[in-house]
Amino acid sequence: MTSPIPCGRFAPSPTGLLHAGSLFAAFGSWLLARHHGGLWRLRIEDVDPPRTVAGAAQSQLQALAAFGLDHDGEVLWQSARGEAYQAALDVLLASDRAFVCHCSRSEVAANGGIHHRCVARQPRPDPAVRFRVPAGSVVEYEDGLRGLQTQDVHAEVGDFVLRRADGCWAYQLAVVVDDAAQGVTEVVRGADLLDSTARQILLQRALGLPVPRYWHLPLLLDAPGHKLSKSLAALPVDNSRPVPVLRQLWQLLGQAPTALDGVDDLHALLAAARQAFDPTRLPRSDILIGAGLPPAGALSAPMLQNPLPPT
Repeated sequence: MTSPIPCGRFAPSPTGLLHAGSLFAAFGSWLLARHHGGLWRLRIEDVDPPRTVAGAAQSQLQALAAFGLDHDGEVLWQSARGEAYQAALDVLLASDRAFVCHCSRSEVAANGGIHHRCVARQPRPDPAVRFRVPAGSVVEYEDGLRGLQTQDVHAEVGDFVLRRADGCWAYQLAVVVDDAAQGVTEVVRGADLLDSTARQILLQRALGLPVPRYWHLPLLLDAPGHKLSKSLAALPVDNSRPVPVLRQLWQLLGQAPTALDGVDDLHALLAAARQAFDPTRLPRSDILIGAGLPPAGALSAPMLQNPLPPT
């Protein structure tokens, strides 16, 4: 059998404008896919209506276009994917891998915060649905940057939610179904999602879906330690002059600065970056400390104060 075409993706939540941390992950994912002649998909993870900000998704898509990060195929919107999630949930319910749960958050918290059995005192009119995680559910996988990862999902996470009590689909189920639907083989994202990976692999196995390879990049923090993504302290990146921003991101991704010397045109810079990108140089730390990418309307000094060499 031939290997599938390499396929990466970027899947922002429309909770605000595009910030430095999100663009960092997007550029890393785009480079990994394009360097190997693969596809790059876009997905808007608007599965959580209470957190969705009107107009944020379109602003994010416009920013990605301004930075020249082209994608393949149509943008997938999770808000239109309810039937696909329900079909997956039905499979899990039919195989007893999922179950209806009447426990409230306070009841789960009172029992250590990890769900191993239902402790609800009475039925709820709006129960959640959880994935059953039996004892011994230990997941091992090889992260592209961090090596062998192991998590005892039963002991550390327990039975986790697939559909919330308010009727919203949980992130874990939606992302697994959508990665398979989009043919994703390489998931490049921030280290804050490292803990979710074992749960997603359990779901992929239970649904008979392929397991992509995971690459967890460091989180970008500013000098005081604020996360430069989905944070009230973080300003959106300046997309009016994309070349300086991409140069800074290129260096944060551990790549050779000289590879882009003398290239000032956006499309020429991206072409050179695709050619010169070296996955073995990607940083393997948990965080990168910087002074901030150029915010909207201004250009700052070089971001990285203490570059971390690849290991």
